[in-house]
Parts: sequence; structure tokens; C-alpha cells
Amino acid sequence: MTIEVRANTVLPARREEFALHTADGLSLVAEWALPLEADPLATVVTFHPLPTAGGFMDSHVLRKASNRLPALADIAVLRFNTRGTTSPQGTSDGTFDEARGERLDVDAALAEGLHLDAPPAVLLGWSFGTDLVLKYGRQPGVDRVVLLSPPLRYTSDDELAAWSQSDILMTVIVPELDDFLRPDEARRRFAAVPHAEVIGVDGAKHLWVGEKYVTNVLDAVASVALGRTVALPATWSEEETS
Repeated sequence: MTIEVRANTVLPARREEFALHTADGLSLVAEWALPLEADPLATVVTFHPLPTAGGFMDSHVLRKASNRLPALADIAVLRFNTRGTTSPQGTSDGTFDEARGERLDVDAALAEGLHLDAPPAVLLGWSFGTDLVLKYGRQPGVDRVVLLSPPLRYTSDDELAAWSQSDILMTVIVPELDDFLRPDEARRRFAAVPHAEVIGVDGAKHLWVGEKYVTNVLDAVASVALGRTVALPATWSEEETS
């Protein structure tokens, strides 16, 4: 049987709901989505948009990454709710701390992602999640980062410039019509990180509404994770896992 990949398609994967535990004693709602049979070729740890503006681990681009990448590209995807964030899977302990206490959430997610031992390890941040990656994701074991719609709201100039001292690959994907940071300004700001690649996406907005934009993003994430140009299939066949 062949399935056409659409907005709400959930492809087969090994899905494991569990709790991340932070150094300050919080329990965070989390989920792994792993290839059904194959060993993962890469690990993607995701960081969701601003929870006070409706962001959570089920924000649509991250949910679709979890629903598609394990089956279409043999990539493992970790999603979780930062402190105080609620999704259909449940509510994480704690309260939103404006990217301060969330440092411990990042540490817990990275420890879990690296424990899978399926490199390369890629951090995927979207909006607020990019601030968490930029502030706290420059750690040993991280190979690559993908920043989606970075507002640079909580990231200082010094924190951004510090990435110039790292060999972690950085891909920055910026909507043409973003509400906070558009491609030309992003290129100027990210010039502080000479190895950062800034990609503008024509017609896209901050929330990446529209399947053609989601496809663009997920192709880019898979390409970064696998180290080669990837165009994810538009269909999936049951025979692929048999």
C-alpha cells in the first residue's frame, strides 16, 4: 500500500513517551520517534516556539518532523515540552522562565539525545527554540544546528558571536515575510558567525503555514542531518519497512 504524505499523515515509527528529568528536579513531557526497524542515521533534538504564544512540542513543523523523518529518512526525532508548557501529551513541571531556567531543560534534552548514540546530533530550534539553542546548545557532542525563524529575542550579541569559536555547523532558515527577523537583517546579524549559512524562503511567514513551506523546511533539516541534499518522498510504501 502506498500512502501520500499530507499535512496530517502519521507514518510508522517507534514512538516512546517518557519524562526528561532536569537538574532542578522537574519532569518534562517528552517523546522519541525512532525508525521502525532501521538504526537511526542521525538524531534531531527539537526545541519548540514560545509557550506563552502557543508554542509546544506539537507545534506543526516539529510534529510533522516527528511524523515523517523516521520513516522517510531514518532520522530519530526527540520532542519535549519546556518547563510549564502544555501539549496534548501533558504538562511539564515548572513555569516559563524567559529562557533562564530553560537552560536546564536544554541540558536534559541534550543528554537524552546524545545518549541515543546515533550521530550526527542535530539541534532544531524554531522561534523561541532558536534562542534556547543559541544560548545553551553550544556543547560537546552537538554536530549541527538548524535555526528556524530566529527572532534573536533572548540571545545577546555576545552569545551569538560565541558560535564563531565553534565548529558546529549552523543553518539558519528565515521566512521572507517573518514578523521578527527577515533574511537581509538575519544575514547582517549572523555575520558574527562566519560559518552560518542563512537561507531565505520566498513567501514564507514566521509560522510556516502551508505544506510547501513545511516540505522546504523538512527537506533542509534532513539534508543537514544526513550531510547531503535530500528531497523527502511525497509518498511512502508499506513495502519500504517489510
